[in-house]
Amino acid sequence: MTTISDALLNNIQHSVKQALQEDVGDGDITALLIPESKQGHARIITREAGILCGQAWVNEVFKQFDPEVEVLWHKQDGDQLSPNDVLFELKGSARSLLTGERCALNFLQTLSATATLASEYADIVKGTNVTILDTRKTLPGLRLAQKYAVKIGGSDNHRIGLFDAFLIKENHISAAGGIHQAVKQAQQIAPGKPVEVEVESFDELNQALTANADIIMLDNFSNENLVKAVAVNKAHNNGNAKLEASGGITKDTLRGKAETGVDFISIGALTKDVKALDLSMRFVEL
Repeated sequence: MTTISDALLNNIQHSVKQALQEDVGDGDITALLIPESKQGHARIITREAGILCGQAWVNEVFKQFDPEVEVLWHKQDGDQLSPNDVLFELKGSARSLLTGERCALNFLQTLSATATLASEYADIVKGTNVTILDTRKTLPGLRLAQKYAVKIGGSDNHRIGLFDAFLIKENHISAAGGIHQAVKQAQQIAPGKPVEVEVESFDELNQALTANADIIMLDNFSNENLVKAVAVNKAHNNGNAKLEASGGITKDTLRGKAETGVDFISIGALTKDVKALDLSMRFVEL
């Protein structure tokens, strides 16, 4: 099970606070139709298959809005879901259940969708040595949440942001005066931080290898050229650099890319093309 770091926990608290503020504002006027003393018992189900992710966000919604609401989980993050499965139950003030419902399910449906897609991509490359990576193409405000969901789904994270690793692209190379110069500057600016270079040709690949880049992103290389790149890397200092395939890779082309021998395949779709899981809340007692 992927653990929740202190940084992610703080992010969850902040994200939930913002989400409640934008939805509830200064009060849920529709909930006032229900007597204040009315208690409720509800079940949340999924209408489709998927991977559950987002428990901590749901818990935090009711912790912040009404700590007296009881959240009883039947499924855990990472569990495989089938249509009509009960994910969790809620017991408490009927007003609170109805007010917190949408905020809680927004997080759960989005993160479960991310985990589900990450699982589908990871399943496609099973039996190879490839690791599927996400990108920075995340939903605004949900960077750490989606990165967590990707790992729950069985894929892995690329850099978190612009601060924890270098990714030197065409414009960086041009402005720095070349691949060698860019890599050396990066190593001086932040020793120990991973240095990745995006290349579009074998000439650039050789330059990146000579500069001792840690990771080399092979942008839009054909399968044939990916195989050649793996051989070139192996011949250079016994393949110390890691190779990453990227660019327009779909589920249909993924297995072929994985079988070329690259180390990583980065997929922006893991976080930017998600379709929310279809979840629903039903009252058992009201």
